[in-house]
Amino acid sequence: MQSSFMEYKGFLGSVHYNDEDELLYGKVMFIRALVSYEGTDAKSIKANFHQAVEDYLELCAEQGRQPERALKGSFNVRTSPDLHRRAAIYASEHSKKLNNVVEEALERFLESPTT
Repeated sequence: MQSSFMEYKGFLGSVHYNDEDELLYGKVMFIRALVSYEGTDAKSIKANFHQAVEDYLELCAEQGRQPERALKGSFNVRTSPDLHRRAAIYASEHSKKLNNVVEEALERFLESPTT
């Protein structure tokens, strides 16, 4: 099974292929609400993803609530006590906040070529 992502109006949607049914399917990622869609080819899954997002936004408006926004820039990280200690000491020695150290480490990790 292969997967990838599409983006529309700030929402990310997954794309998966079901070989048995010869069907593409996916859901809006990183929100609690279940917003799903499917299609038989690239054009139809893209159109159905866009329509699913529009339907979700319309439903939120009808219910008078704000749509969830994914990946707002805040998440909890669990580490070993030793790693937490080392990172906190590093941050203090370099006059940085721990959040900045974690952000810089993620940037370096994601920019480095994978092996």
